[in-house]
Amino acid sequence: MASNLEEELSCPVCRDIFRDPVLLSCSHSFCRACLSTWWTQKQIRKCPVCNCDSDRKEPTCNLVLKNTCEAFLLEREDVCQLHSEKLKLFCLDHQQPVCLICRDSKQHSGHVFRPAAEVAQDRREALRKSIMPLQEKLKLFTKVKEDLDLTAQHIHSQARLTEARIRKEFRMLQRVLRDEEEVRVAAVKEEEEQKSLKVNEKIKVLDGVMAALYDTIKSAERTLRCKDAAFLQSSSSSSAAGTEQQRPLPELPQPAAGALIDVAKHLGNLRFNTWKKVKQVVSRTPVILDPNTAGPGLFICEDLAAVRRGSRQKLPGNPERFESEGIVSASRGFTAGVHFWTVEVADCSSWFVGVAEESFKRKKPIQFKSGLWAVCFSKEKYSYFSPGVPASFHVTGKLQAIRIHLDLERGKLSFTDPKTLKHICTFSHSWSEKMFPIFYVGGVKPMKILPSEGGGPDDEDSKE
Repeated sequence: MASNLEEELSCPVCRDIFRDPVLLSCSHSFCRACLSTWWTQKQIRKCPVCNCDSDRKEPTCNLVLKNTCEAFLLEREDVCQLHSEKLKLFCLDHQQPVCLICRDSKQHSGHVFRPAAEVAQDRREALRKSIMPLQEKLKLFTKVKEDLDLTAQHIHSQARLTEARIRKEFRMLQRVLRDEEEVRVAAVKEEEEQKSLKVNEKIKVLDGVMAALYDTIKSAERTLRCKDAAFLQSSSSSSAAGTEQQRPLPELPQPAAGALIDVAKHLGNLRFNTWKKVKQVVSRTPVILDPNTAGPGLFICEDLAAVRRGSRQKLPGNPERFESEGIVSASRGFTAGVHFWTVEVADCSSWFVGVAEESFKRKKPIQFKSGLWAVCFSKEKYSYFSPGVPASFHVTGKLQAIRIHLDLERGKLSFTDPKTLKHICTFSHSWSEKMFPIFYVGGVKPMKILPSEGGGPDDEDSKE
């Protein structure tokens, strides 16, 4: 019975149990690989059994036959191929399952046997233990892949947002330039109109005088062409000509200074003067926030000069990013020179501002013991801290802003109230690492880095 079923489940080409069986239109089935090899060798697409042409470009998978074959193979694995008996024992010498008849055969004489179920259970347990490290690695790789997928999505999102912001900024600048262009072109046209009007008025007066003179001259020339008697009789004409000669002529207009378009005024240093106009609508922020360092609970404004708290975001866990939700650092660190920036903190319910060493731990809860120098406001109290014990200080009223002055040449970090110019504190330290401005904000109100005084790209708030 088993052999008949095995024969029914065997491929006519390879004579083995079907592997990935496919069905032809003539209802014959074959292993997909066997049929492909047969057709390649014969160079014709015919059924290997009945020789009928196949009208299908790709044979259909015979799912019913495939499932039957797989079930048969699984059942056959538990039956001895020699004696068609259940494989209830395991030969430890030959390391293979055997039936009761095999155990008593000469081939297994003197061998040690164990129940197949026990050996299978032991080996299953050993296999489970062996794959546990692999499962842990798979979890790790899965987590890393998820992070990479998130990073890829974030890169795409960042690129689109950055591109949109660039286009927005340039549209603003282009609008300023277009407005300035219109103003300057209008000034040229206005000057043209005014100066053309003055010249045209003079031309009109001269046209009238010249027409009168032309008529008088023509009349006199006609009289001159008369014969003597007629000429002498034309006393009235001669008298008229004489009278016209005696009439005073208007003064000839002289070229006036400034009559031409003042080209130098309109074109001289045009680019520079236009740039000065543009400077009036732009500002320079001495410290720029780095969104790639912002904790997952922060939102950075478009100009990268303000930050506020919000709902936690799902962000890539890149090495630069702080795990603490409310912290962000500047995009640029300092190794030398003098630098200063002012931070508006009036609306923040809690905050700290200062500097941190490049090696400051970003993947752990914030620690004030090393690598951080800052002034803090929390629970309606002010304090400052450096590596060591924090100390509190008193302020009359509430700080609206705080100014940070970092002098790496002298090893000084100072904090002042820019409104009252009152000194708050100064730290002295010989820093050997790159120092990054660092910010913490609590509450939904934004913390803002104020523009440099005067603004513009030529202003230098730091010297290195």
